[in-house]
Amino acid sequence: MTVLEVTTPGPGPGEVRVRLETAGVNPTDFKVRSAGPSIPFDFQVPCHDGAGVVEAVGPGVDPSRIGERVWVYLAAHQRQWGTAAQYTVVPARQAVPLPEGISNEQAAGLGVPYLTAHACLFDGGKIDGATVLVAGGAGAVGHAAIELAVRAGAHVIATVSSAAKAAIAKAAGAHVVVNYTDADAAAQIRAAARAGVDRIIEVALGANLSLDLDVIAPHGTIVTYASEATDPVLPTRALMNLNVTVRYVILYGFTPAMLAAGVADITEALTGGALSALPLHRFTLEQAAAAFDAVEANTVGKVILDIE
Repeated sequence: MTVLEVTTPGPGPGEVRVRLETAGVNPTDFKVRSAGPSIPFDFQVPCHDGAGVVEAVGPGVDPSRIGERVWVYLAAHQRQWGTAAQYTVVPARQAVPLPEGISNEQAAGLGVPYLTAHACLFDGGKIDGATVLVAGGAGAVGHAAIELAVRAGAHVIATVSSAAKAAIAKAAGAHVVVNYTDADAAAQIRAAARAGVDRIIEVALGANLSLDLDVIAPHGTIVTYASEATDPVLPTRALMNLNVTVRYVILYGFTPAMLAAGVADITEALTGGALSALPLHRFTLEQAAAAFDAVEANTVGKVILDIE
């Protein structure tokens, strides 16, 4: 990763240029860097998420959007201009108006985590009255899943591995928080969900599958959004006996309808004050490589870049 000066990009048809104030760094960003993919550009600006102000619009976009505060998602997906820069250019729909009172810091953490969590929770239907288990409740997606599930009327149980992480999950609204390293973690979850867990939002399917099977209700669903070093071995008969569904989710494959539904619900939740920011770890643009390393090291909280 190199910090350098380049020509400011201009918006094409249906696009907007956003002058960025902050960018969010996610695990998917360092994974792309580690994989070293070939790109059809001279260089690739990383990071998908950010917040700033629309500075210019391309043909077909209402000029009244100039000056609008927005949050940006999927800026670097199959595109050159990610958010780790002073400017990004994205399709107009990917620059979402920010409600009053939402800070740039919070807005930079919306895209990847909240859109992923939204699909994990709702792509299978409503969860009002359901019991939802969120694995890794202090992580960015886990934190988002807790807030969105509580807002939707679910009974939410979160698992964490420390008291500090438990505090984050509780602050997000989890009704019950369990340390998954406890010997009786499964018993604690079963006590909080006497009919079993209806939906599990899973960050580590292989590591947690035994616990998941101990607590999931018949006809329940396990939704996993993160890959692991090795593919987990699924106990087919045990899953079959419970009529359990295992679903895999990746943001890059979401349909336009899934993205639109997520954006609409996230905006409504923001407007209603139902969402909060994780503890922040701030880096400058020149410190982008260190920010990526912090995310890869599983720093607790949200890593952002302050862009000047």
